[in-house]
Amino acid sequence: MPDILTESEARALCDRILSRTTADGAEVRLLSGLEGNTRFAANQLTTAGEVVDAEATLTARFGQRSASVSFNSLSDAGIDAAVRKAESLARLSPEDPEQMPLLGPQQYLAPGAFFDGTEGLGPERRADAVAEAVAQPRQADLVATGFVERVARSTAVANAAGLFAYSRSSLASFTTTVRTPDGGGSGWAGGTHNDWSRVAAPAELVQRAADKAERSVDPTVAQPGPYTVVLEPTAVGNLLQLLSFGLDARSNDEGRGAFARPGGGNQIGERVMDERVTVFSDPEDPDLLERPFTDDGLPVGRTTWIEGGVLANLAYDRYWADRQGRDPLPRAGGLKFAGQSGSVEDLIEGVDFGLLVTRFWYIRGVDPRTLKYTGLTRDGTFLIENGRVTVAVKNLRFNESIVTMLNNVEAVGEAVRVVASESGGLGPAVVAPPLVVRDFRFTSVSDAV
Repeated sequence: MPDILTESEARALCDRILSRTTADGAEVRLLSGLEGNTRFAANQLTTAGEVVDAEATLTARFGQRSASVSFNSLSDAGIDAAVRKAESLARLSPEDPEQMPLLGPQQYLAPGAFFDGTEGLGPERRADAVAEAVAQPRQADLVATGFVERVARSTAVANAAGLFAYSRSSLASFTTTVRTPDGGGSGWAGGTHNDWSRVAAPAELVQRAADKAERSVDPTVAQPGPYTVVLEPTAVGNLLQLLSFGLDARSNDEGRGAFARPGGGNQIGERVMDERVTVFSDPEDPDLLERPFTDDGLPVGRTTWIEGGVLANLAYDRYWADRQGRDPLPRAGGLKFAGQSGSVEDLIEGVDFGLLVTRFWYIRGVDPRTLKYTGLTRDGTFLIENGRVTVAVKNLRFNESIVTMLNNVEAVGEAVRVVASESGGLGPAVVAPPLVVRDFRFTSVSDAV
């Protein structure tokens, strides 16, 4: 079997799996491809891994009962064993009153999310990237650690009602943390894209992190309270990605969400944020490039969620859309906050007194009804005075609502693709600008570097 199944190969395998079940209805999700990672620490490569796999998930249905089984033994015997298990479990499962009929054939976008150069980012090329990255910190008596990841895969969805969807995608990231030898100063930088050639050079990313590490030594204490902050794009992305959890129609219609209208219903059509905030999803946007269908084969197209501060749309799953008499609208995967102009440095010049935040860490939910989260600053937090960065400050814990933050916007810079996951791993695409935000609330000081 090839590393990445072609469309015809994936269709044939899905058909073979579906042909072997006698369930009332069935659907298959098929993944195939490559995953690779390389770690480095103490200025040297430490581990590398490469995985090639193909995995199918079969869901069998009997009336309103269903069950799913995942398996990667794709021989006839392996498929038959998975079919028997899925059918047996489905018969034992309770009925799901919200189960919707299988989708029939659909039309999909073709976002062009696969790049040969990313697929070819194997162990040797990743080792070269690490060697390039650690040369400068080794000479400067700094300590660099980091992670290089690459995936290249195909995804197919098929069902007994004639639906078939297929897409190929690739994704890569490079992230690094650089510290001073005593561990007292720390800086971070990272980049990600479907196309490895659009990720900043490893040496450039390490240099950014090294500069912050050296500047963050011997931090002073900034007392907790509300601050004007300049949030770098990664810090904005850390929080922006969580907005997707609030963009669910059902939770808001039932009064459980941040966009629930008092007295019932939701706030679609109402201003909920600053007028400079526009957020959308689009599988074909060259900065996003995501899969154009959901796990059950529902087409995903461009959707504007917030437009000029107005709540334009909420996500309706098929069941809730049917209940509300609307067309279904999938929840956002990737998100893009439409930026304006200006770099982080440009935004700093407009701030008389505030804090510069590189990124956030250990982010946890506090209140889903307001999209309030808590977490810590990390790897470069600095005081801004009279339009320039003056000294490093100790990290701070924040406690803030994403909705409130996006209502308190003072300035918006140019948007860029960021590594939004706090762990630095691959995830849904996030494109975010740097922001100036007033009254961002910090609740305590942290001694952690």
